[in-house]
Order: sequence, then structure tokens, then C-alpha cells
Amino acid sequence: MEMPLEISNFFLSMQAGAAGARSLAARFAEDAVYEEPFTGEMRRHEGRDAVMQAMALGWEQPLQDMEILVDSLSARGNEIVVKWTCISPSLPGGQGQGTNRFQLKDGLITQLITTMGH
Repeated sequence: MEMPLEISNFFLSMQAGAAGARSLAARFAEDAVYEEPFTGEMRRHEGRDAVMQAMALGWEQPLQDMEILVDSLSARGNEIVVKWTCISPSLPGGQGQGTNRFQLKDGLITQLITTMGH
């Protein structure tokens, strides 16, 4: 399966950090939902503004020399599942793994659920 352009652009914008904020926001639908575990518990953010506020928390202490590698890509119904490895000397052991589950509509991300590990 080839990676959809919307998801490829999402990862490029993510790797740019705060400099990619405008580009990242443009990837999400106005009513997008984002669920993430980065504060130690799963949190749900509803609406593009709330999604971007959650993303901005990570930019306050950016990961040094961050690189995101896509380990696998698959589709389940209308869901696209991307398993990834994030490499950075800021992470314990120099890397972390996770899974993103995307829902797309009209070229925009309508839902993103991120979990840690594969």
C-alpha cells in the first residue's frame, strides 16, 4: 500500500516541530478528533484548535534531532494504520514506537488515535 499524501504530509509537518504548525493544522478537519497518550494517560481533543493545542505541548520541549520512520502501513476498512519509530537522543534508549490510526475524509484527517508501542 502506498502512503496517502495526507498522511505523508502529516508526518513531514510533525517532524518540522513548531515551524510546521500551520502546515500541520491544514491537515486536520475543523471537527477533527485526536486521542493521545503523551501525558501518561489517554486524552481526547475535539476540534482543530484543541488538536493544535495538544500538538503545541510537544513543541515546548521539542525532541532533539527527531526523525520518524514508518515501520508499516495498512488499511482496515476506512482506517489507515501506521506503525512508526521515533528516533531522538531525547528519548529513553534513543527511540520510541507507536501506532497512529487515521480516518480521512475529503483530503483531511478527521480522526487520529495515537498509542505507544506496536
